Amino acid sequence: MILAVETMVRMGEVAASRSAGDLLVAIGLGSCIGLALVDRTTSVAGLAHVMLPESNGGESFKFADQAVPALREKVVALGALPSRLEAVLVGGAQMFALNGGLLDIGARNEAATLELLGRLRIPVVAKATLGSKGRTVRVHVDGCRILCKEAGGTETHLLGAAA
Repeated sequence: MILAVETMVRMGEVAASRSAGDLLVAIGLGSCIGLALVDRTTSVAGLAHVMLPESNGGESFKFADQAVPALREKVVALGALPSRLEAVLVGGAQMFALNGGLLDIGARNEAATLELLGRLRIPVVAKATLGSKGRTVRVHVDGCRILCKEAGGTETHLLGAAA
């Protein structure tokens, strides 16, 4: 019998698993980015809940520049090969009516996360980002399936086969 564990990944948290049946979840992603990293060959998956683009030297997984490399380290420590990692991004919405610029934290979070993934040579294979609605992301470790649900919408598959 496989004991399934659902892990809520809250703001500023990073989690990873290689246990079949485990589920990593980030709810209420507005301007935050839910970053999933998976190695589908080894069924290792991780999820980070990124709040802001950069830390300016502080240490916290709230920031993309700290969370992205930490998530990579966590999944590699569980057996993922760096060359097989794939990324999926969810969130990054503009939750308030602004005229863009520095106050559009969602777009800045997405840009910072994409830049860091590029530096680490991790391809983005799917994303559900930007817009003006919050989202929830669910990462099923078994099969590395990733699902996204926009507020008021239906759940869609971003990666992996429909169950």
